Amino acid sequence: MILAKKVCLVHGILFLLAWPFHASAVVFVSNEINTTPSPDNFSICFDNSCKTITQLSLKEGQWMKINELFHPEAKTPAEERTKIGRAIALLETYIGEMTGTDQDKGLNEPPDTPVGHRMDCIDESTNSTTYLYLLQEAGLLRWHRLRDPVTRGFFFFGWPHTTAVIAEINEKTEWAIDSWFHDNGEVPEIIPLSLWKSGWHPEK
Repeated sequence: MILAKKVCLVHGILFLLAWPFHASAVVFVSNEINTTPSPDNFSICFDNSCKTITQLSLKEGQWMKINELFHPEAKTPAEERTKIGRAIALLETYIGEMTGTDQDKGLNEPPDTPVGHRMDCIDESTNSTTYLYLLQEAGLLRWHRLRDPVTRGFFFFGWPHTTAVIAEINEKTEWAIDSWFHDNGEVPEIIPLSLWKSGWHPEK
């Protein structure tokens, strides 16, 4: 497992070289990625560090299911983060069936079958950023706004690792939304970004 983690996180170095440190809008790792995604036209990354990028669309019924997760509207930021986690998990389930990433395992563990595609932390954070953009543009987020992905590590404090990020509007608190720790279709970890930056990982 240690080797698998290093493979994912070393790829993160390649990602950093193309990622601006100060950006006024959300940026993506490749110019092949749709930067203004919509439910009927968005990009998905897989095969490690966005080696493969495909353009997809959701069926009307699938997008309706995502919308339903946010109704009734969240009354608190914490409630909205729970809804966000469920939405990302459901989107991963839909996308996994379309791309063959449905067998993707957390922590870069090998899939149950040799057939299919895998996702490292660059793929996961990029896709989660796309999902969050869709939710935000649809007006489904009341308490949070999307931010650029963030990378921790830089070798001095551990292997580099990247996550999607949202910011709580009122308190300005930033939250990491990290899907890489878990299998495809599972709810991502959503924790304060400051804690995530310290090297946090889920307890076994």
